[in-house]
Amino acid sequence: MESSRACKRCRKRTLVPEAETGNMECASCGTIQQFDTLQAPTGGITGTNVHLGTSGTGTVHVYKETKIYHAQNLIDDFMYKLDFSPKKSEEVKNLIEKVTDGEYGQGDWFSVLIGACSYIVMRMDQKMMPIVEVADTFCCDVHELGRMIGRVVEFVDLKLPEFDIVNAFERAMTSIPSFTHVAADLVKRMRQQGVFLVQCLIKWFVTTGRRPMPVVAAVLVFVAQLNQVDSVKIEDVAMELHVTISTCRLRYKELLERLVEVAQVLPWGKDVTVKNILRNAPSVMQYMEMKSFSRGGKQRFICDVEEIVGDCLSKDIGYGYDTFNMEEDCSSSSKYFEPNCLPRDCPDKFQISHECLTLIYSNYIEGISAIDVVNPRKRQKGTFDLHGYTEWWSGKSEMSKKMILKDILQKDVGLDARPPSFNRACLARAERQEKIKAAKMRILRIMRPKSGGGNDLTVFEPEKARKKTRKRKCGVEIEWEDLIIETLLLHSVKEEEIEKGHYNALLDLHVFAHVNE
Repeated sequence: MESSRACKRCRKRTLVPEAETGNMECASCGTIQQFDTLQAPTGGITGTNVHLGTSGTGTVHVYKETKIYHAQNLIDDFMYKLDFSPKKSEEVKNLIEKVTDGEYGQGDWFSVLIGACSYIVMRMDQKMMPIVEVADTFCCDVHELGRMIGRVVEFVDLKLPEFDIVNAFERAMTSIPSFTHVAADLVKRMRQQGVFLVQCLIKWFVTTGRRPMPVVAAVLVFVAQLNQVDSVKIEDVAMELHVTISTCRLRYKELLERLVEVAQVLPWGKDVTVKNILRNAPSVMQYMEMKSFSRGGKQRFICDVEEIVGDCLSKDIGYGYDTFNMEEDCSSSSKYFEPNCLPRDCPDKFQISHECLTLIYSNYIEGISAIDVVNPRKRQKGTFDLHGYTEWWSGKSEMSKKMILKDILQKDVGLDARPPSFNRACLARAERQEKIKAAKMRILRIMRPKSGGGNDLTVFEPEKARKKTRKRKCGVEIEWEDLIIETLLLHSVKEEEIEKGHYNALLDLHVFAHVNE
């Protein structure tokens, strides 16, 4: 039945109702009349009557069902990217449904919510997924994701377990592309060494207050270099773990510094530095592993040195020596051992005193000091390999397996270190104490010129016409910190408070407060 109203386009009175939507459509030109569903006001209420059951032309879904449908598709897409199992995916959906009260959502915030729920589910299952990896997958900011995780945890009243850095290391070892080409037996060996080192870093408080993934990256690079996997670079590992390269290098440097401290107990420890620690790392790792076997008390450093001494004192082809036979090697090295150095229970192992081992190492150093070492990357068959002279890693220590924190702290690995932040704070406090003493001497010299000693003040020459350089004749240069310390001392501030270094608070409390009065 045609309507008596005219079409808005062709102005013909040929309007008929559409079968699906109920809107009026012109039979002549096919134009749909907009806002044709207006209803007459009844009962004093005006407005539009929204027809439920439709959300556009050609669909019969309501808005809520459509929103839930697209939200679940988005969740499935992200679960596929994270390689979640169907069980874990269902747990994520249930958590999202609980948080949103079954309403789900749309927009960027909903993607962040999916990432937060995914991280919480994996964290509760003791499967550590780095938050930076989740943020990179969901294309959101790390801090934004962290705030969303905190809100979800608070809403559902959960208590997340501590981040397990050992699990994070094992997961990174088997997942990042840098180690996919490495043989399975070598990966297993490096995994044991890496777990050992990670737990040593926990004992040495290197991980305390730090982001865990840069520590994981540093250990991955070190064990790769230790086992001569030259293809693994710290830049690639940092990119694959989504962490900052500079932070990874800093953690790597701290790891090397700790190993150098451990090496100081060895007879040749004074020669070990950060630059050559990789060459001495097998001996250091063997020493740490053997120390971890001990149950307390002091034990002598027992190692299988029969092959070590033979290789060190032999003339190898790779270094340009003539080859000696084993009898000559044993005869040349037997003069360094005492007659009763062989233990009864282990006749194949030696107990060498530090003096004998130092003498052996000194002769070895003198023998190769004038010889060019071959490039390890171009090492040929028959050349000397510093890492291949003995099987220095057994992997039987308890530190090579995951341990709880209490047991880790009770283990002895050859070094009891304090947190790096504590060491820096002690060093800064000692420097401030020296500055306080120097400031008191300067104040005393000004107040009592005759009782003063040498000149500690900085004396500068007048500026010359052409060269505007200042020459310091004697003493130390006074910085802004020295002037602040002098000011605080003149205002009778206690030295114990100045040593803490809270200069702004002390100035506000003791100096500027009196000025305002």
